[in-house]
Amino acid sequence: MRALHPRNLSWLSYGVLKGDGTLIVVNAVGAVLQTLYILVYLHYSPQKRAVLLQTATLLGVLLIGYGYFWFLVPDLEAQLQQLGLFCSVFTISMYLSPLADLAKVIQTKSTQCLSFSLTIATLLTSSSWSLYGFRLKDPYIMVPNLPGILTSFIRLWLFWKYPQKQDRNYRLLQT
Repeated sequence: MRALHPRNLSWLSYGVLKGDGTLIVVNAVGAVLQTLYILVYLHYSPQKRAVLLQTATLLGVLLIGYGYFWFLVPDLEAQLQQLGLFCSVFTISMYLSPLADLAKVIQTKSTQCLSFSLTIATLLTSSSWSLYGFRLKDPYIMVPNLPGILTSFIRLWLFWKYPQKQDRNYRLLQT
C-alpha cells in the first residue's frame, strides 16, 4: 500500500508558515488526493486492520513532529529552517527511491519495471519546483528537487539504452 506520504503535509505546513499560496494550494490538493486514495484503498482492502494501523502510526508520528515544530521551536525563522530541512529530506528520499530499481534494470537489461510516463512527470515536476525555488531564492524548495531532475535523466538514459519490448501476450481484436 502506498501510505499517506508526509511530504505533502510537511510542505503544506512550510507553505503556511511562509505564507506561500502556491505551496499551500498544491500540497493541500495533494494531501486531499492522498487521503481519498487511502479511503478508497481501505474500502477495497481485505487487510483493513493493517492499513488502519499504518495510517494511524504515520498520523501519530506527524502529530509528534507538528507538536515539536509548533510548541518547542518558538522562533518563526528557526521553524522555517528546521521544517524546510525536514521537507527537503523527505523530497530527496522520494526522488532517490526509484534508484533501487536500477540494479534490476541493469541486471535484466530491461526497463519493464520503470514507468516512462512517471519519469517524464517527475522530470517536469522537479524542474518546475526547482525553478520556483530559484525564483524565490529558497534553497529548501530548489535544492531537494535537483535529485529529481538527475534521477529522471538517469531513467531516461536507461529507457534509451534498454528500450521496453512490446507485450506479445495479447490477441488482436476482430473489427
